[in-house]
Amino acid sequence: MEDLAHRIAVYLAHRMPAASQVEVSGVSRIPGGASRETYRLTATWEEGGKKMRRPLILRRDPVASLIETERDVEFNAYRAFHPTGLPVPEPLFLETDLKWLDRPFFVMEQIENCQAGSPFNTAPYGPHAEKIGAQFWTHLGRIAAADPAKTGFSANMEAIAPQDCWRRELDKWEKVIDEDELVPQPIARAAIRWLRRNPPPPPPRVTAVHGDYRTGNFLFDGRGEIRAILDWEMCHLGDPLEDVAWAADPLWAFQQTERPGGMIARAEAFRLWEEASCMKIDPVRLRWWEVFNSLKGLAIWISSGKEYQSGASSDPILAFPSWYCTDVHNRVLAHRLAALSKESRS
Repeated sequence: MEDLAHRIAVYLAHRMPAASQVEVSGVSRIPGGASRETYRLTATWEEGGKKMRRPLILRRDPVASLIETERDVEFNAYRAFHPTGLPVPEPLFLETDLKWLDRPFFVMEQIENCQAGSPFNTAPYGPHAEKIGAQFWTHLGRIAAADPAKTGFSANMEAIAPQDCWRRELDKWEKVIDEDELVPQPIARAAIRWLRRNPPPPPPRVTAVHGDYRTGNFLFDGRGEIRAILDWEMCHLGDPLEDVAWAADPLWAFQQTERPGGMIARAEAFRLWEEASCMKIDPVRLRWWEVFNSLKGLAIWISSGKEYQSGASSDPILAFPSWYCTDVHNRVLAHRLAALSKESRS
């Protein structure tokens, strides 16, 4: 990591012209994270006669990834929501010139003394589950309530009409399955047919959608305070119920489906979201997005399996979901489709 530390120090000196004697230490890769290489580090320098120190996070595009995303979209999401008071790290530098670290990357502040809960833990938040759950769903409501244009979230994003949100997302993830499946996916294909035959009503308005808002993608401290909402790489404009359904997906509950994400009861979670977003949850729309999100999950796990099996990456983070998560989402989808079929016959 010494060479990487030196190269990062040279880059930071370039971006901070008032700083001198810039040094980088403690560079270590954070495990997990399937779409970017994530490193924690500490930068020190002198400025105005004072010694300065700042812990940082660097997110670099990988050689191979579970999902293909644009780092500038993720960086802009942090930039849009950081001034609003939503707990997100401060974004600092976005770099696309390959001469610095061979691949594009961005730098943001590091939130110290925190941890992320595992979606595969039966009690990821211990005694803080209720407190964290209330914050989790309230923050998601705040994301939906924010005006994408006023915050700058929608900068450089293509506008979309409310009635087109579902089709764009379904087209996108069906294409991923088409391109990456290694074996036939009959349950996924059945879900796609149902989703196309039963389009949802349009949302009352288009909002910011995080795209991967769930257990494991935020940091909390020892007092049970959410300190940072992370991993905005799949964010976009769309129907806010897409985020609600993904956050409540059974995969993140680890066999506690009545308590989404291992936090608070589903009814209370949805009440808090409605209160913070100033919107009501339409059960018909929610059902569509619930089916869609299990399909989206399948598409991601199928893609990760292809990356691993093809040898594009040997990272186990790509192998595990292609086995375990694929199985879970196939079961969830099969159960949901069976219930929908029974409902249509009654």
